[in-house]
Amino acid sequence: AEAMPGILMDDYVEVRDQSEGSRLYTRGNYGYPRSGGGVDLDLIEAVYLLEAHRLEVVSQDGEPVGFPELFLHASRCLDGFDIKYAVFKDLRMRGLLCKFESGGFDISVFPVGSNMTNSRPEYMVRTVSERNAVDVATFMHEAAEAGERNKKLMYGVVDEDGDVVYYNLSLKDPSGEVYPAPMPSKPTGYLVRDRVFVFDRGAFDLLRDYGFYGTAGPEALQLSLLEAIHLVGKGKLTVIGRDDQPMDFDGIMRLGVSLQKEFRTRYLVFTDLRERGLVVKTGFKFGTHFRAYQQSMDDSHARYLIHAVTEENLRSWPEVSKTVRLSGGVKKEILFGLVRRNTVHYLQFEWMKPGNVKPSKPSAPKKKMARPKGRA
Repeated sequence: AEAMPGILMDDYVEVRDQSEGSRLYTRGNYGYPRSGGGVDLDLIEAVYLLEAHRLEVVSQDGEPVGFPELFLHASRCLDGFDIKYAVFKDLRMRGLLCKFESGGFDISVFPVGSNMTNSRPEYMVRTVSERNAVDVATFMHEAAEAGERNKKLMYGVVDEDGDVVYYNLSLKDPSGEVYPAPMPSKPTGYLVRDRVFVFDRGAFDLLRDYGFYGTAGPEALQLSLLEAIHLVGKGKLTVIGRDDQPMDFDGIMRLGVSLQKEFRTRYLVFTDLRERGLVVKTGFKFGTHFRAYQQSMDDSHARYLIHAVTEENLRSWPEVSKTVRLSGGVKKEILFGLVRRNTVHYLQFEWMKPGNVKPSKPSAPKKKMARPKGRA
């Protein structure tokens, strides 16, 4: 098909021909209708159509504008144009209808099979480079804003080769079904380095019934320092320190912070998860801080992997990619527990294929299936 003409007007391209403009808008969902006919194309659309040889661009003086000139012009007009264009082009080549956004988000994506006249965007997209620093607090703000607009939030991350990886980001509210049983007596544990050991076998079942605390061996039950300080804070455990004297909550907290600078952050997330009815254990073998079970560890798998962070923590996109890919491989949900003014909020990243964007509809309840016992 012969390329249609367009005139570069600083930060947009005018297609004045009524029939050509109508074809662009109605068949391809490109541009914005002009009064009197034709369409205005934003620079991202114009560069895409020019690269696809579906548009010819000239200056207001009638001089031809080639792809290099238009690409560089757009780069000067739009901050981060190369990254935005890479994501826009990738989405369009996947057959998705998308439009450039000039507000807080970069691109809007419509459901498969829809057009701008009969539907609303399904996803709001933020475009970033893999070299961009990651600000978890910004994630939370953007996820909340997308939710308020009844939209889903997707990140398009452009790597150094120009390929795009997509993540669905949402706020989560994890919960479980394991809550403490009454404890008739208070066990005593002994601090050894950064762990606490309980030697009274009668206390093993007490701690298990209270919420699957510790790891029991033939002669001792081992508690992590986080489990121990949590139990001390609830008045359910006495910890004897290295000086053979009981340790209070503040003393254990000082010890934890001296061993691990983010210990307090991890404690707040650990405690919040426990209060939500989840059984919380280390997530070390999965590359995260915690793994969490919704039910008894004897007859369920861990549902969540959780990483504890603060607003000051900046992570790189390669780290996020590694963590999310790992969680997908083990079929668990990866959550970032963001501690903000002593309150914990949970963000979920999911790797996704944008070609699967479909209209939202209520999902049928899933049937519960029996799971192998004793699995992580």
